[in-house]
Amino acid sequence: MLILRALTLFTILFAGQAAAQDKPLTALQSGLVAQGWEAVGRIDIGSTGFCTGALISDRLVLTAAHCLFDRETGTRYDDSSILFRAGWRNGFAVAEGRVVRSVVHPEYRVTRNATEETVMNDLALLELARPMTTRGITPFGVRDMPTRGDTVAVVSYARGRLEAPSLQDQCRVLGSHDLGVIYMTCAVDFGASGSPVFAVEDGRAEIVSIVSAKGMSDGGDFIGEVAFGVALGPKLDMLREALAARDARFIQAPAPQTRKAAPRRMTGDGGARFLRP
Repeated sequence: MLILRALTLFTILFAGQAAAQDKPLTALQSGLVAQGWEAVGRIDIGSTGFCTGALISDRLVLTAAHCLFDRETGTRYDDSSILFRAGWRNGFAVAEGRVVRSVVHPEYRVTRNATEETVMNDLALLELARPMTTRGITPFGVRDMPTRGDTVAVVSYARGRLEAPSLQDQCRVLGSHDLGVIYMTCAVDFGASGSPVFAVEDGRAEIVSIVSAKGMSDGGDFIGEVAFGVALGPKLDMLREALAARDARFIQAPAPQTRKAAPRRMTGDGGARFLRP
């Protein structure tokens, strides 16, 4: 039985932006409704866990760095145990590919609880053994991070919906941290780590972030569930270059922290700050 790769839970406070109606999740159960989203897939880790990822080229899958580690021990999973299943729906994939190498941001550190430092660097690239050139799979482009008030979409696998992806085609960006942590009203759950966040214009979807953690706003003008994403831009460029150069700083697993970090509280207006409780 697959175990969900957990998102860390934050308790947060937002101010200065009133809640608006977001679109509910739509299950992409049929080929018709899933059309155009086939490059999103489930990442199976051995026989015990999964995350979500998306193709950004015919051989590169973008996901969250924490998906590649045992959160209890900090051990890096062997790349050969990771399988990307593009367009996975109800027991079938449009295409499947084994991972031969993976790279993570060199400043990402494994902790039991997410912090500002882990979320901002929670980015990984998986290189597949063979290019995915199956007809119908079109890798997504990437673009700059969204800004406060933008409408975005998320496609994810998660608890209770691991056999088919779900689309939330309208949720909102509440703001971003200067260091590249984005917070949104998108509905995510355990297993949605690494899910692509899209900006959609003129029918074209481009990835602007990936999901790292979830939280709950319990005060201010916005009350409800919140998703935390990672900005791409230079960080993703760095990973691409490191993968091409076989840079061992990125490919080598970071050492786990021996001290368990305590959960932190976020607060802010127009930009979150992580504070000690």
